[in-house]
Amino acid sequence: MKVVILQPSYIPWRGYFDQIRKADLFVFYDDVQYDKHGWRNRNQIKTSQGRQWLTIPVHSHGAQIEKIAINQIRIVQERTWSEDHLKALEFAYRRAPYFEKYLPLLKQLYNRKDEFLADFTIDSTVALARELGIQHTRFERSSALNAEGQKTDRLISILKKVGASHYISGPSARDYIEPEKFEEASITLEYMEYDYPEYPQLYPPYEPFVSILDLLFMTGPEAIKYFDKVTS
Repeated sequence: MKVVILQPSYIPWRGYFDQIRKADLFVFYDDVQYDKHGWRNRNQIKTSQGRQWLTIPVHSHGAQIEKIAINQIRIVQERTWSEDHLKALEFAYRRAPYFEKYLPLLKQLYNRKDEFLADFTIDSTVALARELGIQHTRFERSSALNAEGQKTDRLISILKKVGASHYISGPSARDYIEPEKFEEASITLEYMEYDYPEYPQLYPPYEPFVSILDLLFMTGPEAIKYFDKVTS
């Protein structure tokens, strides 16, 4: 069984969903420490003025925020962030060919009133994956698996609990992952290669790393075809 373990992120980019597509089981790594300047509560969209950040406000907990697990981070409900994000998407993509097609889904997602960040980002990611046509992948949260150990040992613990035979990792993990431990556990290890074709965008120059919403709004039901690698 092919497994991916990744931290939940807000409206992530194409590569994140490609990993979901490749997995039989996708585990949201939601009980590790929150990274304040990562992708847990923010991402970028493409506008006529360049890339724009959309950030979900969360309770800061002062300097202690990065000692709190992702699934314990709370959204600041007093702000109108969801309305602001929906308006920003409408302004940036109202001329996109498939924006109207996905507007009902957007409204459904942004009408949610989740207390915890991970509940919103996980459920919205699953909804977007299904909309892309990724139906075979199952989803789980690491917080439900009672994993043990740290770093690579913790990954191995999760993989053993779910019965994984093959682990698909992002390429940046090469810097710290311990491949010999996967070999000892009889789990094969694969690293992703992000080599995707360009697709039409509203405003040049081409930006490959913006949110998956950009690809959906521009290519609609054909979006999944743009996950296939570039061939010479």
